[in-house]
Order: sequence, then structure tokens, then C-alpha cells
Amino acid sequence: MRLTRAESKAANRRALIDAAREVVGKEGSQAKLEHIAELAGLTTGAVYSLFGGKNDLMVAMVEDYTGPLDLRQIEDCGQGLSLEEVVAEVARRFQRMSADPDAVGKLLFETRVLDLVLNDPELLGKLNASIRSTEVGLAALFTGRGHDGAPVTEKQAVRLARALKGLLSGLGQSVVLGVHEGSEEFFVDVAHALITPKVLGPA
Repeated sequence: MRLTRAESKAANRRALIDAAREVVGKEGSQAKLEHIAELAGLTTGAVYSLFGGKNDLMVAMVEDYTGPLDLRQIEDCGQGLSLEEVVAEVARRFQRMSADPDAVGKLLFETRVLDLVLNDPELLGKLNASIRSTEVGLAALFTGRGHDGAPVTEKQAVRLARALKGLLSGLGQSVVLGVHEGSEEFFVDVAHALITPKVLGPA
């Protein structure tokens, strides 16, 4: 069946983002626009037409990447669950992703992205915005959950999300690198240790 103009445009955007991710994963900041377009089966002109240029394509690639934790997989956590139960589920998923054979490739890609953005202030700003957006999404899972007799406020949830993401990302990288195995139980115990008045802060 023939694609509509909109469908063709969306397919080409997807192909270029996927190609950019693969090339950046191998070449980091040395990634060439020509290589990306060739891998996608398109021309460099298509990149300029769809994204405006290489930098905007890199921005789209960074924004498209869900990071070490795809929040869409845990958004269905029931509202009746406590804060501790949801934090435990997040920790388990981090551990499983870290132990997955594909985790090595994901870590390499993230390293290459850092190489790319640290040489580009504009792109670094976009990555920071994407990271903050992920933290806000994670905080949304915590906001309103019961803890210690009261619902967690949005401000408390953001503080916990930031600390939890940093901690679990570090633990996950250690697992990928083979520093330690890190069981699900250990990840959950460490994550629960963050649920303290000092970390949550005032309501």
C-alpha cells in the first residue's frame, strides 16, 4: 500500500533517528551526516528537509532515546500502591535492564552521546532538558503516593526521583561493567534507603 505524504515523512524521520543512533554509537562526536543519511537510505538533503540540519537531528536523537529506564513500562502502576512499592518496582526494572545482554550496547551509546554533547553547548542544554523531563516523569509516579501517613508532594517526589535515578544509574553501570552482580533485592534495598525525611525534604 502506498504511504501518504505524512506517513512517508514520519518513516523517513524514524529511519534517520535510528541511523543517527547507530552511527553515533560507533563514532561519537566524529559521526558524519553523510554516513547517517546513507545508512538510512536517504540523502543529506532529506536531513535538512526534515530536521533543518545535523544538530537538530542530534537533538531529535537525544530526545527520542528513553534513557536507562523507559517510564512507559511502569506508568500502569496502580494508584493504590504505596511509595515504597512503586520505588521497589522502579529498582527492579533498573536491575533487570542492567543485567540484560543488550545493556552493554546501551551503555556504549550513552557514552558516545556524552562525547557528542560535551562538545556542543546547545546540544548539552537539550540533553539536560531531556534528563530533567525524565526526572519529572519519574516524580509523577511518586506524587500523591502514601508514605508515613501522608501523600508525597510533587516537590518531595522530584527530590526523590533525582536521587533515585542517579543512584540506580550508577549501580546499573557497575552491573554492566561487571563490578558486581547486584541482585534485584539489593537494588530494592538501596532504593528504599533513599526514602528518608532528609532526601524527601519538607512537604
